[in-house]
Amino acid sequence: MTQRVELAAVMDRLAVDGLLTDYAVAVDDGDWTAYRDLFTPDGRADYRSAGGIEGDAGSVASWLAENLRLFAMRQHLIVNRRVRFGILEQDAGDTARVQADYVNPMRFAAQENGSPPGEPDFVCGGRYSFFLLRTHDGWRVREVAVQEKWRRMSG
Repeated sequence: MTQRVELAAVMDRLAVDGLLTDYAVAVDDGDWTAYRDLFTPDGRADYRSAGGIEGDAGSVASWLAENLRLFAMRQHLIVNRRVRFGILEQDAGDTARVQADYVNPMRFAAQENGSPPGEPDFVCGGRYSFFLLRTHDGWRVREVAVQEKWRRMSG
């Protein structure tokens, strides 16, 4: 590889990493406009394995906004990121597949009665599968699927 190609690969990797971080922060902060902006116009999300819905990014964002109000605190940790660029035969490096594990501690809003922050009372984990597309606006999510592997509730 030439230095130029290597630098481009590093820059793409950093951009993809930033996109995944922005995804987690948008969900955790309930910034549904930012969430929608992370997707291509035809972008889709599938949360069915975690008890959610599958659909276009706007519909899923609305569903998340409604259902995540149950939780006063959310903190997605997206780790073990495997990135594979240019997975289509004729692709010039404008697509990427990412598998990334997540751990998601949350605290129910009902527990927030003015008391200081405490431990989460709901924690889940699993794996995200992202299909990303390079656009004029940078890397965007074309598809994301959540595969929840476990969950625990304090009780």
